[in-house]
Amino acid sequence: SGIRIKGVRIDSGNLADHARQVRQILDAGGLNHVTIFASGDLDEYILRDMFASGAPVDGLGIGTRMDTSSDVPYFDCAYKLQEYAGKARRKRSEGKQTWPGRKQVYRSYDADGRMASDVVTLEKDVQPGEPLLMPMMRGGQRIAAAATLADIRSHAATNLARLPEALRRLQEPFSYQVEIADALHELAAQVDRNSSF
Repeated sequence: SGIRIKGVRIDSGNLADHARQVRQILDAGGLNHVTIFASGDLDEYILRDMFASGAPVDGLGIGTRMDTSSDVPYFDCAYKLQEYAGKARRKRSEGKQTWPGRKQVYRSYDADGRMASDVVTLEKDVQPGEPLLMPMMRGGQRIAAAATLADIRSHAATNLARLPEALRRLQEPFSYQVEIADALHELAAQVDRNSSF
């Protein structure tokens, strides 16, 4: 009897080769129910090559290269006020301009159901397409139940399947069309006029 193992982890060396060797050993020992989990500085290129080679990997542990990019090792972000007390605001510094007001993003799809373009506009400026932004909190309280892991996985898989092939390429990816709606341009101009000095 003893302990029934559910999985093994491989985290160094040639993960694809090691996974094949481990799978052979496990299967030869009647342990074909045991899963293989790979980790260790994985990135999109390693994953591409590993799956292209048919590596028998059932799960992945991705950490270091997911939260820290080797080619862009920091994420430059800052909070920018877009509205205060019901009035639109925006930053106008050179190279750091923002779009004012509460926003909504509408996504359009092609005949095959693939993402075709997005329009960024004001919250109340209805555009063709599917609205993407929805409130999750109001007054410091969650307004809907948290999604289950199964729901999150399904949502991610559905949206990944809707990405055009050209956007999935690791080399020379296609530039996705994002349009700024006229209403947003007009509000930005109005904010600029009202705050010029």
